[in-house]
Amino acid sequence: MNQAPTDESSPYKINSRLKCFLLSSIILNRPFFMKFIVDCMLGKLAKWLKILGFDTVYFSKIEDSDLLDLAQKEGRVLLSRDNGLIEKSRVIKTIFIESEDWNPQVEQVLNEFDLWQDVRPYSRCIECNVELRDLPKRRAKNLVAPFVYERASSFAICPRCSRVFWKGTHHQDMEFKIEEILKKRKKKKTDRLQNGGEKKE
Repeated sequence: MNQAPTDESSPYKINSRLKCFLLSSIILNRPFFMKFIVDCMLGKLAKWLKILGFDTVYFSKIEDSDLLDLAQKEGRVLLSRDNGLIEKSRVIKTIFIESEDWNPQVEQVLNEFDLWQDVRPYSRCIECNVELRDLPKRRAKNLVAPFVYERASSFAICPRCSRVFWKGTHHQDMEFKIEEILKKRKKKKTDRLQNGGEKKE
């Protein structure tokens, strides 16, 4: 996702079907406000959950007690590979993350809560964890470099930090990684059909 005013980059996509998503979530009683808090060992998992559009809080350094207090206060699910931390969680919903690699970690979380259909790539600021807003191109003119303004077709902005996002040079690589993640859902559906049918979502 490309962003201004920093030099970091990555693509974005504004979700235009949010109202339909919320309505279907209510009808199907789905957890559309699923929120996560991720321990210090799982920074890449936290990053990719935010890239996929999920409300995810992560601190590179934080005391266990503060992490657990925040999880309880905000009603977040704790994702951790630390058995000691999980034992302290008590009333907090926790998931022990099995793999050491971010890709199967993401798959485990999506499977655990059946969140595959709720993936909304590039809809959230990966720095602030806030949902992005569409930014008309004319308003982006003074917020990005001239060559970016000329090349990019659409923009989004974080309402908290005011970073501007656009599809940049890393877009294709990010799209490939996301497609690889979503292929696993397709394989899961195929396996269900081969094993005698798929549950209705």
